[in-house]
Amino acid sequence: MQAEDGHIYFISLILSLIEGLLLFLRAIYLAVLFTPSLLTSPFADCFGLQFRKIWIQLVHLTLEKAGPAFIKWGQWAATRPDLFPIDLCSELSKLQTKAPAHSFSYTKKTIENAFGRKLSEIFEDFEEDPVASGSIAQVHRASLRFKYPGHRIKTMVVAVKVRHPGVAESIRRDFLIINSVAKISYLIPTLRWLRLDESVQQFAVFMLSQVDLAREAAQLSRFAYNFRRWKDVSFPKPLYPLVHPAVLVETYEQGESVAYYVDVLKGHARIKKALAHIGTHALLKMLLVDNFIHADMHPGNILVYVPNTKTSSKRLFRSRPHVKFIDVGMTAELSQSDRVILLDFFKAVALRDGRTAAECTLKFSQKQNCPNPKAFLEEVEKYFTFWSTPEGEAVHPADCMRQLLEQVRRHKVNVDGNVCTVMVTILVLEGWQRKLDPGYDVMKTLQTLLFKSDWAESLTYTIEGLMAP
Repeated sequence: MQAEDGHIYFISLILSLIEGLLLFLRAIYLAVLFTPSLLTSPFADCFGLQFRKIWIQLVHLTLEKAGPAFIKWGQWAATRPDLFPIDLCSELSKLQTKAPAHSFSYTKKTIENAFGRKLSEIFEDFEEDPVASGSIAQVHRASLRFKYPGHRIKTMVVAVKVRHPGVAESIRRDFLIINSVAKISYLIPTLRWLRLDESVQQFAVFMLSQVDLAREAAQLSRFAYNFRRWKDVSFPKPLYPLVHPAVLVETYEQGESVAYYVDVLKGHARIKKALAHIGTHALLKMLLVDNFIHADMHPGNILVYVPNTKTSSKRLFRSRPHVKFIDVGMTAELSQSDRVILLDFFKAVALRDGRTAAECTLKFSQKQNCPNPKAFLEEVEKYFTFWSTPEGEAVHPADCMRQLLEQVRRHKVNVDGNVCTVMVTILVLEGWQRKLDPGYDVMKTLQTLLFKSDWAESLTYTIEGLMAP
């Protein structure tokens, strides 16, 4: 018995040493990879705009080469203009999650291990080549046979998401390194205000949803339930019991990226206007009714389906579009106090009340470390005073929010990650909706709703009324 215990201890020790060596080699690789970006960062603003653009592109390239955890961190950082400059956030939002596809043999083995059945027993047809491959997983199209009691066997086209080999272990190692760097940064007074250790913990929750496909399935189910009565909005539905941390089978969603309607399709003002209303409709429900927000609403994660568009171009004008939100790995929920403060903040922006807006912003963190709150209040009030002039009234409320977030960064004001994520989600949605329908104002719609004395009681009715194109 003692010999057996000693053998187990010896194997554990060897594995720990190997893990430690891998962690050390990974840290060395990352240190070498990030050195050019870190060494040039103090000079990013010293040699003109062109040099800064080159440095920002270098940061982008470095994160892409660093692997899945850093790509996802960059995408997450793009939602934090309170911590990072706007031009850097804009560049990081372009980070691509494309990655080489793993072999079909690995896909087959992973699915069979996850569900304990042969691939051919589960699927009638399975496309070996993936339709997409990201940094965390790749997606295959397949046909699933199912039968309801008393009904004929039907075939359903599904999307099968399979996690890449070793990605969970790779991300875990990188998190150990990132977390160590964050803790060290807290010991440096000039970096302490960033609270990188807290930001890393918030990012860890986001990454957990990305790596654990069963968690993503739970979030899809929650969204599907929240929008179960809406005809114009839907989400992919996970097909239980075909759900596992490494494999997720969900309904395959047909549609065109909303980017096509924003940037490519000319004319068709009616359908674009309808899309702008539906997007606002969905966001208001997530924010004010459900308190469960899809926090990654860039155009690539929004599909639009218009029935009968191939039959006749005229039908495009008559058909009402259906919006499908996909990739719900990044979500946000607010505490009750944060929701109240955020709504007061939006009201203050609408009224051009700079002091109240600044005071609300300072309340967005329970551990506020702003070195000079008075200077921040005065700076924000100065901006809002200008916005209240005839010249300043031409500034769009969303642009006011963007400039306010820039002041938050400059004055080192701490803002809770979820609150900032919600703000940025609103701004992202407002950006593409302004292109779809220049006359439609998401911020104004939100403000009109909030100034209703009984908005909480009549919310559903109000949103339904706002939806009429």
